[in-house]
Amino acid sequence: MRLVFMGTPEFAVPSLIKLLNGSHQVVAVVTQPDRPKGRNGVMTPPPVKQAAGRAGVRVIQPASAREEAFRRELTVMKPDLVVTVAYGQILLPEVLAVPRMGCINLHASLLPMYRGAAPIHRAVINGDPVTGATTMYMDEGMDTGDIILQAALPIRPEDTTGEVHDRLADIGARLLEDTVNLIAAGHAPRRPQEGRYATCAPRLTRADEIIYWDKPAREVVNLVRGMNPWPGAYTTAENKEVKILRALVHDLPGQGNAGPFVPGEVREIIRDRGFTVRTGDGGSVLVREVQPSGKRPMDAVSFVNGYRINPGLVFGRRGPG
Repeated sequence: MRLVFMGTPEFAVPSLIKLLNGSHQVVAVVTQPDRPKGRNGVMTPPPVKQAAGRAGVRVIQPASAREEAFRRELTVMKPDLVVTVAYGQILLPEVLAVPRMGCINLHASLLPMYRGAAPIHRAVINGDPVTGATTMYMDEGMDTGDIILQAALPIRPEDTTGEVHDRLADIGARLLEDTVNLIAAGHAPRRPQEGRYATCAPRLTRADEIIYWDKPAREVVNLVRGMNPWPGAYTTAENKEVKILRALVHDLPGQGNAGPFVPGEVREIIRDRGFTVRTGDGGSVLVREVQPSGKRPMDAVSFVNGYRINPGLVFGRRGPG
């Protein structure tokens, strides 16, 4: 089959490579325009563009997939199938109608759960024990199309979003390869999503990054895991922002935290490990890695020594209301 691949971030690269090494012809790769990156704003190509360039595949970067010029260019290429993986733009019905065998998408969740832009983050933040990948036929909705194949992936208790992302990208690539081969053979299954089980995974906002220490210890740790490596969960210490990059549940309610306490208060410094912070359920979390504003990430022991962190210091915020 003649394939057009549409994708942008690192998550899509294993899928592109898998298809390039397969038996079908990838006639072009469509990705987002280059964007400024870093403090100096250097124009940087998306990871998918870099991977396609190394393979010598034609790359197209429309400012918008809604442009009529893009639809015409896609029509001229006569793709049998369009394959999308985290492309980052909604495709119009006129574009979906171009390929002879339709458009399919790889989504990083077990649909209909976590439809939307941040499915991996949301699954980790919510403390889910399992997530997965889904291939589906695309329609006009947001991740609402008929399911083709799915594969589950356990989320370990200490996994970060970055770690789940990498494993899911590899599993998804294999799932996508199987899907394309089934479509080519005319044997691809197809079942509608059960809308009553649908949940949303909206794009992260700045407000999502805030650590509220009056939450239970497990919820605080899940937020830290879910925001690692990007964008980072943050708190404040003496009016200065600090990202908490790694933390573990240290005490559960009733385990060593008897008596009055203040959520966000540093409880103890643990030599060679870090420091503990009290949480709203009477438990505490052990902070292992941090990143002060404007600084590089550092282990919590270095942070304690360099910033004079002592028991009794109270970190920033309690929840609204």
